[in-house]
Amino acid sequence: MSLTPNRRLVVVVLLVPLVVTLALWAFAWPAARTAPRDLPVGIAGTAPAADQLQQRFEERDGAFDVHRYDSEAAARDAIEDRTVYGAVVVTAKGPELLTASAGSTVVAQLLREAVTTGAPAGTAVPVTDVVAAPAADPRGAVLGSSILPLAIAGVAAGAAVTVLRLRGARAAVALLGVAVMVGLLATAVTDSWLGALTGDWWSEAGTIALTVLAIGAPVAGLAALLGTPGIGIGALLMVLLGNPFSGVTSAPELLPRPIAVIGQLLPPGAAGSALRSVAFFDGAAAAVPALTLGVWAVLGLGAVLVGGRRGTAADTTAPASAREPALAG
Repeated sequence: MSLTPNRRLVVVVLLVPLVVTLALWAFAWPAARTAPRDLPVGIAGTAPAADQLQQRFEERDGAFDVHRYDSEAAARDAIEDRTVYGAVVVTAKGPELLTASAGSTVVAQLLREAVTTGAPAGTAVPVTDVVAAPAADPRGAVLGSSILPLAIAGVAAGAAVTVLRLRGARAAVALLGVAVMVGLLATAVTDSWLGALTGDWWSEAGTIALTVLAIGAPVAGLAALLGTPGIGIGALLMVLLGNPFSGVTSAPELLPRPIAVIGQLLPPGAAGSALRSVAFFDGAAAAVPALTLGVWAVLGLGAVLVGGRRGTAADTTAPASAREPALAG
């Protein structure tokens, strides 16, 4: 049923402020409530000094998830495997801090402040950056700002497939083609040109391509099943919610609950975690976020194919007068 002009006016007046309010909430609330929540950190050393340090961390109820290690080497391995964000090594000379600014510059600074504040007055705490952010992007700004353009690229691909009336296999091929091209071009910019990503080039390109497909395919799939409103639903899910819930500019463990969990289940959050792993940690801990992206891509492509079959069936059963334009005479 088509809406009258007056009803369309009411819809616009109510809908636009509602979307703006939702966007403001999605972006502002996580930023205003940034704090460590079960943030994985390590402690290496022998009792009782290590026990006392662990107790100080645990006094901040729910802020840190403490992992104990027997040696500095074990703590370094845990950081490189992305089991913890950093570790404090208790030595005879005092505490030493191991960080990974490539994992999160925000967390690295947070740990530095926490350990320095807790150290005895006048004690200098040596800091070693085990997995450092690249010299070309020491603050990790490039990776943090890359997820939103990739989300927009995915939504644009899904919308273009819908607007151009590509269905079924053609739509799937178009989405795959866009994803591959964006993966190659984006990696050329962020890795080859800017030097902000320093991992295996093809792994980075594959992760970016999978990200665009995991966003674009669901958008196109929703549109194939629901019509044009599916594009809006997909954009809302991927951009207005997925991007601010991703935690890519800080860390998922710094976001309020349950946003941290929801964010990692959406493609932008999974993409941030997967890309960080392949770019700086040799793929450590990339399996789960890559699987999440793969599930979204498969479900989206499945919806595209199902929607294409439904559209073809509708065209086949439509009256001839509707399928074939009358000859002008």
